[in-house]
Amino acid sequence: MDTAAPESAAHSQDRTVIALVDDDRNILTTVSIALQAEGFATRVYSDGEAALTALLQNPPDLAIFDIKMPKMDGMELLRRFREHSSLPVIFLTSKDDEEDEEAGFEMGADDYVAKPFSLRLLLARIRAVLRRSAARRPQGPGELTLDDEISGEVIERGRLQMDPARHHVTWEGRPISLTVTEFLLLEALAMHPGVIKSRNQLMDAAYPDDVFVDDRTVDSHIKRMRRKFRAVDPTFSAIETLYGAGYSFTDG
Repeated sequence: MDTAAPESAAHSQDRTVIALVDDDRNILTTVSIALQAEGFATRVYSDGEAALTALLQNPPDLAIFDIKMPKMDGMELLRRFREHSSLPVIFLTSKDDEEDEEAGFEMGADDYVAKPFSLRLLLARIRAVLRRSAARRPQGPGELTLDDEISGEVIERGRLQMDPARHHVTWEGRPISLTVTEFLLLEALAMHPGVIKSRNQLMDAAYPDDVFVDDRTVDSHIKRMRRKFRAVDPTFSAIETLYGAGYSFTDG
């Protein structure tokens, strides 16, 4: 039965918890030991179905899904998980499999790492995603997040409303569930309506400390974000593509 690693389960209350879902026991063991050595608590699962139930009942701070697994693969696991949670997810994909990467971003993954991977690269990705997530996490009464200190205000642009402190987005009053990365990309566009943001500028906004990102990543997140808005408003066109230049937000 898939359970949290005994050592991390006993001491996870004050530590960042990372869930690993992979049918390769060697990867689970190796990565779990490496993460615990870095101060993280880990929970490991080799079955996507069991992992889904556990993640929804007792959410970690971040999850890592392998794509190719029996019973329920990582794509289906992420699809079902995203119906209930926007918790950060990193995908493990086959090396140079662009279709896996594209599909993962389309379904709401925050990042991906291609197999075979170095533990150093995976740790860099984990820390970058956690930093982005922490900047959006609601705090206790009277506590300020980094974004509260910088802006501290709800962003209103036409029919769009964004509350950075609560990671809350609405369009015409209807809620839109965005991942951490999607939220940061939209915020970068909405903060300067009508201004064209290049892909590099958007990558800097969403991945300030991560150098392992390419242009395709931004395009995939934008495509996914548009689909979410069009699910509540089929006429949504506020995120414009300026071919060869980048993206802009306009909702007059």
